Amino acid sequence: MAHSRKSLFTIRLLLLAVLVAPLVAQRASDLAPKARNAGHVRPQAADENLINFIRPGITVKVVSAGVAKDGTITARITMVDPKGLPLDMAGVTTPGTVTVRLIAAYIPSGQKQFVAYTTAVAKATLNSNPSQVQASTDSGGTWTTNAIGDYTYTFKTKAPSGFDATATHSIGVSAQRDLSEFITYDEWSETSNDVFNFVPDGSAVKVIRSVASTQACNNCHNPLIGHGGSRLTVEMCILCHTPQTINPDTGLTQDMNVLIHKIHMGKNLPSVKAGTPYRIWHRGAWSDFSDVGFPSGTDELKTCEVCHQNAPQANNYLTAPSRAACGACHDNVNFATGENHVNLPQVDDNLCNTCHKPQGELELDPTIKGAHTVVNRSASLPGIVLQVQKVTNTAPGQAPTVTFKVTDKSGAPVDISKITYVRVVLGGPNTDYQTGPGGIRASEDPSKTPGSGGVYVYTMTNKIPAVAAGSYTVGWKPATR
Repeated sequence: MAHSRKSLFTIRLLLLAVLVAPLVAQRASDLAPKARNAGHVRPQAADENLINFIRPGITVKVVSAGVAKDGTITARITMVDPKGLPLDMAGVTTPGTVTVRLIAAYIPSGQKQFVAYTTAVAKATLNSNPSQVQASTDSGGTWTTNAIGDYTYTFKTKAPSGFDATATHSIGVSAQRDLSEFITYDEWSETSNDVFNFVPDGSAVKVIRSVASTQACNNCHNPLIGHGGSRLTVEMCILCHTPQTINPDTGLTQDMNVLIHKIHMGKNLPSVKAGTPYRIWHRGAWSDFSDVGFPSGTDELKTCEVCHQNAPQANNYLTAPSRAACGACHDNVNFATGENHVNLPQVDDNLCNTCHKPQGELELDPTIKGAHTVVNRSASLPGIVLQVQKVTNTAPGQAPTVTFKVTDKSGAPVDISKITYVRVVLGGPNTDYQTGPGGIRASEDPSKTPGSGGVYVYTMTNKIPAVAAGSYTVGWKPATR
C-alpha cells in the first residue's frame, strides 16, 4: 500500500547500504555510532555544579595492539571524559574508578567468524552437563601507565605457538566508570566499548566480520545494552558470541549467528510453537525469549534488511546462506537427515547457495528474497494508493472538505465502498495533537462518499475548533481491500 506524503502514517523503508571496507587497520566502532557517553544522569541524582565537576561519561579507544612472536598480546588504550580530559583508571586525579575488560580474538584463515584467544571455563549449575570453555575477557594481565588516561595492557593469555600472524586479529575493550560515590546513573551511560582490528605482521586488514551494525540495532534498541550495560556494540558482542561458546546448562550455542536470530524469532520459532521454550540459563537466572515478538509482526521477520544494513557485509544473508543462520529461525529443519528440507541432507554450507540464490524471477520461490517475501507487499498484489489532493474550509470553526484519490498500483480507480477499512483523520495543532486550546484529534469513516474515477470529496462532521491557532493536519489511516 502506498500513502501520500501528507499521510499521518508513513512507512519507513529501510534501505540496504553496502559499504566498502577500507583495507587498513581499523576500529570496528568506526563503522558504527560511538558508544553512549553523555552521562545519562537521573534527575534526582545531583545538583548542576556537581555534575559539571564530575563530567559524567567516558570514551575508551584502543589506539594500538600487537602480538609478539612468542604470542604475547598487548593493547594500548586511552580513556577520556566528554570534554576530552584523560581519566585516571584508579580514580585518584579524576572522579570515579574505571574498570576495563579486554578480549583478544582472531578470524582463522578461510573462516568468517572470530575465535577468541581469551577464554574461561563455565560450569553447569542446573545439572551434571560437562563444563564448557567459552570465549571471555582476559584476567590476570598487567597494566602499565604511560600517562593518566593512557595505558598499556599485557594479556595473561598468549596466542598459541605457531599462531597465524597474517590473520585478522581484534582487541575488544569495555570500560566502565564508577561514579556511584557521587551520583545515581544508568550503568550503560558510564560504559564505552571499542574494537580494534589489525594484522600482527603489519599488513593491511583484508578480512573482517561485520554483517550487522550497532546503528541498525539502535533503530529499535536505543541504546543496545547487554550484560547489565557493559556491552553496547555488536562489534564487541561478536568477539565472545562465537561458535566456540556453548551454554553448559542448556547445551545451546551462544553463537551470535544463531542467538540473535532465535531471540528475535522468539514466539514464532517452530520449536517454541511445538512446546519447547527458548531460554538461556545465565548467571543464576533464566532469560526466556519464548514470548518475544518482532515489533512489526510476524511478516516483518522476513525483512532481513531491518537488521542487515549499514555494515560492509550487510548483504551476507543474500550471498552466504548457512545452516547455522537459516536453521536458527527454521529450527524444525534437520540438515543431517534432510527432514523439513525437502529430504535433502546438508553436511556443510558449500551447496546452500546452489538452491538459495539471492533472488529469482518469482516471488515465494526458494531464493532468499523469494522465500522472505512479505505477502502483503507482493508485487503481484494490486495494492492501494491514497492521495490527498486538496483540503478546503480550513478556517477556525469550519468543517474541512477533503478531496482524495484512491487507485491501485497501476493507477486504476478503486471503489472506496469495497475497501475494508479507511479513515480520514484531523489532528492539531501540529506542535502537540489534542492538547491545550484548539486541540483536536478526530477520525471519521468516508467509505460512503460518492465519487468517480477514484476521486472523492468528503466533508468532515468535526470542525476545526474556533480558537484554533497554528497548523493542523489531515491524513489517512491505513486501508485494506
